[in-house]
Amino acid sequence: MSREQLKAFLGRMQNDAELKRQVLAASTADDVAQIALKCGFEFSGDELLRASGQTFDKVTVRKNDIPGEYN
Repeated sequence: MSREQLKAFLGRMQNDAELKRQVLAASTADDVAQIALKCGFEFSGDELLRASGQTFDKVTVRKNDIPGEYN
């Protein structure tokens, strides 16, 4: 992943309320990566997860731990 791609995407998200809403509503990191790709930014969900805990221009990437269903 280009850290610059992620940084640019987060900067755009910070200034675009609709994009931020879409990202916050996404279920997985792969979903966020697909949203970013539609906006012209390329990184994978795995790459995004590896950036968890890092801050880019006042935006901190955080992995949401959502427990799954167990049978």
